[in-house]
Amino acid sequence: MAREELTRLTGNGNGTCGEEDCPNVYRAANGSFIIQGSVSGTFTPPVGEALVEIPEDVLREAVRALGW
Repeated sequence: MAREELTRLTGNGNGTCGEEDCPNVYRAANGSFIIQGSVSGTFTPPVGEALVEIPEDVLREAVRALGW
């Protein structure tokens, strides 16, 4: 899936990063979410999964964008 196929919910000028390429939340056409953030070494997830850290304000911005 290409980035262009995703709806960007955060980082559109209202959050910490503005329009720069930093922690963001995207929504896929099938309704699932793609999270972009710093790699976390908190624990080792199962094969095929990854852990990322994103700031709380990014999640809050995503919730506002979805109207929840």
